[in-house]
Amino acid sequence: MRQKVTSVFAVLLLLAAGVAPVGAVTGGTADAAQSSCSFPVTSTDATGTEVTVEQKPERVVTLSPSAAQTMWEIGGKSQVVGVSQYAAYLDGTDSLTNVSGSGQQFVNVEKVVSTEPDLVLAPNVIPNETVQKLREAGLTVYKFDFATSVEDIYAKTELMGQLTGNCEGATETVSWMKDRVGTVREAVENSERSTVFISQGAGWTAGGGTFIDNVVELAGGTNVAAEANISGYGKISEEVIVEQNPEWIVQLGAFGAYPETEAYNGTDAVKQGNVITVSNENISQPAPRVVYAITKMAKAFHPDAYAEANATTTEATETTVEPTTTESPETTTDEGAMQEQEETTTATADGSSGSTPGFGVTAAVAALAGAALLARRR
Repeated sequence: MRQKVTSVFAVLLLLAAGVAPVGAVTGGTADAAQSSCSFPVTSTDATGTEVTVEQKPERVVTLSPSAAQTMWEIGGKSQVVGVSQYAAYLDGTDSLTNVSGSGQQFVNVEKVVSTEPDLVLAPNVIPNETVQKLREAGLTVYKFDFATSVEDIYAKTELMGQLTGNCEGATETVSWMKDRVGTVREAVENSERSTVFISQGAGWTAGGGTFIDNVVELAGGTNVAAEANISGYGKISEEVIVEQNPEWIVQLGAFGAYPETEAYNGTDAVKQGNVITVSNENISQPAPRVVYAITKMAKAFHPDAYAEANATTTEATETTVEPTTTESPETTTDEGAMQEQEETTTATADGSSGSTPGFGVTAAVAALAGAALLARRR
């Protein structure tokens, strides 16, 4: 569970491209260039278990909104028979079985079993004990590793495609993602980086070692929390906010508002009106729609450079296969749907450490309510 997927996995995917698999996949990777799937397929998941999927699963349960989102994007929507309550933002989920219990990490094992799934896709927030219970009930469960970068999301998307028989859709989705990210890279490569504070609400933020930090970097920003040596997800002190004086504040969803204190109001970001809100479903989940968050940030941080770079790639973009869904609103009425949490030990700005909430609004709500801090997200 503490294993971290690195961008090396994405490289391994490419190296494996020319191999016609018998079905073996190691280390949680898949054949990135494979356009058609081959079964059985075997992969070692985050629990260290070799999971074998004998044939294309007709019935899939996703225990996280990011897994559901990925299935929707790669063309596997029709296979999904059960979702968590936090996937309600996806079209068509109202007709599927809600397998959640009370609380984000709780899974109703009986509900999952009742759907008679061929495959259960679990994020790393799901406790190993729950995964084991599902396996003891005779289910095939794949638990995903924790993602620290967009490269990891590419790898996870490809792997999910292979596990579910949607290899072509996964390859097309990753190609679309890389095309969008490539446009942003071109736009920001010669631009001066903007300093950015990621606000999850109530002073919580995403620091170094998180894929949100990687998103900020890709968009042409510098994460002030990472600069202040905050690792993972934690609170940042107002003294650090004053010292770092971010040029931009990016709020994660409707509950990610920055604290309107003297310290925050005195930053260049607030004084200049450089505050934007990014939908949680686009940034708080390690899934394909993260490219929308990257694009929105890049357009905000470097509008002229982005417009110029985008103009030079218009023709290529028009020929790129787009996912079946469209960009979602920047805010949502179901904030809980956008959350997955990361089990990680976080160093806060005042030097303390501890397990902290992961992405977005749940972190803020949990902090304000004084709930128990959760463990490690995907």
